[in-house]
Amino acid sequence: MLKSKGFDIIEKANNGEIAISIFKSLSEKPDIILLDYRMPVKNGLEAAKEILSLKKKSKIIFASADNSIKNEAISIGASIFLKKPFTHEELITSVNKALNSPNRVNSEANST
Repeated sequence: MLKSKGFDIIEKANNGEIAISIFKSLSEKPDIILLDYRMPVKNGLEAAKEILSLKKKSKIIFASADNSIKNEAISIGASIFLKKPFTHEELITSVNKALNSPNRVNSEANST
C-alpha cells in the first residue's frame, strides 16, 4: 500500500526482536515505524518501548485489532493508533499526519 503512494520501505521484520535489531543497525533511522501488537518473540509494545528508548523522537504508528492496548500504545509514545482493519486511505492519511507533525500526534486514526 505504501509503495503504491511513493513511500520508501526501508526494512520489514516478522517479529519485534528483529525490528529492534534492524532499527539499531540503521545508520539513518526511518521517518515512520509501523508496528503491530501481536508479533512473535517481542510484541509491538515491547518493541516500541525499546525503539523509543534508543531514539525518543521516533514516530511510531501502532496498528492493531486489539483496541484494549490503544491507551498503553499511546502512553508509551506511539504517535498514532490505527485500529485494524483499516483502509488504504486511512494508512496513507496516518502516515502523512505523522510525517507532517513535529512531535507525537497522539490520536486514533479511525474509530471503527
